Amino acid sequence: MKRLNIILLLITCALIANAQNAKQKAPEFALGTFTDDYGISYSINDTLWVQNPKTKYHIIKWNPEKQYLVARNDAGNKADGNKYTRIDYMTFSGMEPYLWGFCLTAYDAETDVIAEKTAAADRQNPKKGCNGYPFSRMKRVEIKPITN
Repeated sequence: MKRLNIILLLITCALIANAQNAKQKAPEFALGTFTDDYGISYSINDTLWVQNPKTKYHIIKWNPEKQYLVARNDAGNKADGNKYTRIDYMTFSGMEPYLWGFCLTAYDAETDVIAEKTAAADRQNPKKGCNGYPFSRMKRVEIKPITN
């Protein structure tokens, strides 16, 4: 019986550790291709955020509950290569076609932990809540297939 209890305890610990290490996925509204209100285009999936033409963020962690992600800046980025970024995001209502927006809360942190611990953007004030600036508003762009 003691052996069974130990086995059950080990299985429980493994399940808890696995759940804590499970990578969160991006919210559906943030996946795809977008243009912001400055005319910059983006492509976003669970593991990569591309700000065209050449800025890439390799996503380490999505936190949908607190509405942010943490990423490592690509080594080839013109600025802050191999640093870490925290991107806070929020959804909008009444701003169609802009359905959500983001803020580069931290973009040059030395570690992912420092980026993640950066104070969250002020979502109560999306016009100035991004370090004194507005959140960049995102609208979906449909890619049309090329036909001959």
